[in-house]
Amino acid sequence: MAEEEKKHMKVCIVAEGCYPYVVGGVSSWINSLIKSFPNLEFIVIGIVADRSLRGQFTYELPENITAVYEVYLSDLDWKHTKKRGERTRLNKTQYRAVRSMILNQKVDWDTLFQMFHDDTFSVDDFLMGADFLSAAKECYDLLYPQIVFSDFLWTLRSIYLPFCFVMKMDVPQADLYHCVATGYAGVLGCIAKYFHGSSVLISEHGIYTREREEELLKATWVAGIYKNIWIDQFKKMSKLAYDRADLVTSLYDRARELQLDLGCPAAKTMVTPNGIDTKRLENLPGKTEEEAGMINIGAVLRVTPIKDVKTMIQAFAFAKKEVPKLKLWIMGPCDEDEEYAQECFDLVETLHAADIEFTGRIDVREYLGRMDFTILTSISEGQPLTILESYAAHKPVIATDVGNCRGLIYGEEGDDFGPAGILTHIMNLQEITTAMIEMALDTRGRLQMGENGYRRLMAKYRIEDMQEVYRNIYKDFAAKQNIEWTEEPFTVYGKEDSNGRNRRKPE
Repeated sequence: MAEEEKKHMKVCIVAEGCYPYVVGGVSSWINSLIKSFPNLEFIVIGIVADRSLRGQFTYELPENITAVYEVYLSDLDWKHTKKRGERTRLNKTQYRAVRSMILNQKVDWDTLFQMFHDDTFSVDDFLMGADFLSAAKECYDLLYPQIVFSDFLWTLRSIYLPFCFVMKMDVPQADLYHCVATGYAGVLGCIAKYFHGSSVLISEHGIYTREREEELLKATWVAGIYKNIWIDQFKKMSKLAYDRADLVTSLYDRARELQLDLGCPAAKTMVTPNGIDTKRLENLPGKTEEEAGMINIGAVLRVTPIKDVKTMIQAFAFAKKEVPKLKLWIMGPCDEDEEYAQECFDLVETLHAADIEFTGRIDVREYLGRMDFTILTSISEGQPLTILESYAAHKPVIATDVGNCRGLIYGEEGDDFGPAGILTHIMNLQEITTAMIEMALDTRGRLQMGENGYRRLMAKYRIEDMQEVYRNIYKDFAAKQNIEWTEEPFTVYGKEDSNGRNRRKPE
């Protein structure tokens, strides 16, 4: 190993559907983490839907990122596809491995990793071949004879198509693979560990399997028993990640308990709370003269279904009838799900709701100080950074009882700072409306809750706290890889990302 490689550990961040393509939330956490360790070299594997998102980064990449690689869940098979009668057949060991995977038995992952990385392997040949058909038929006869076989077969093919593209990736070399979820990201980490002998760290912000299960149960594009088949696939991938990871972190105690319920060995788990840069949110500008008589409610979010913006809009419309001086600021991108965003715009018009403003992407520092309180009506969260940012601005929060919102608002064990907001049930229009009215009318209580939140933040959720935790984690992994830890900044010029663009320019 060269001297330069010994001095700086190379960390590969593996992320699905977020960094560096989407702002906020987990993406913001990843960007902050990378910036926190200028002494490390980072590369990124971004898992995205298809090639239309190629290179569509919303972040200016930190200087210590030297490459970005992309995996597309929907793509073309670039291998030559043989005629139907000439498709490559699997040997007995490979067939048993495929069968164990489809039947969700004890999966022979090592054989599958080798099979998918054979130069002659074709995704099309595999999914349309006789061996996959035979394994699917065995699974059908054993578990699902009550449904139509052709529907079952095409469901399996649609499930395994993105999985196959992930399994085929030639994962770049790194010392540590930091997967920011289980799922497809965790699978890539396990592939890297198998071929490169590197370490795998998984940091779950939300519990991936539970989030996918919630989405599928609400989904309209898949029905009945097919929901269970999809859910089993996500459980299978998460089990692989839990089994082969060296360390699995979560943001709060309840999330760790869920990981244990899903089969993660307790000895591998560790709670690592989020942290934000509180100094960045000091001395924020307050209300403008025009806003002096208003009560501003801030919602910092992506306008997507998982944030349940529609319930928020409806609740605000009812609350405003009771408290006319309310104004709702919906602050965040509206282009991630344009159809849903348009439904939200139409709902505002239908309700004739005044004083609702969609700002699009913003710098929260220009707005948070002008808010009286903030709101989050999500149907799924981990440990929301937006709540911590609200506390940094001394603003209380209304939030739904998802993820760690209860702990952030009311405190964890041993926390006596007092309530920092109001918790409601998911999609409960009446509760959310009432919370808005109560928060708006109780000025003294609102201010006290804002101070409670600030004290809670400063005691446990500062970026300095998070940096220290991950510094120790990274140092431990460096030691295992026999890499000397140094605080000297990582600098290298002339590197290109996977799209062929120069990531650095000489001074």
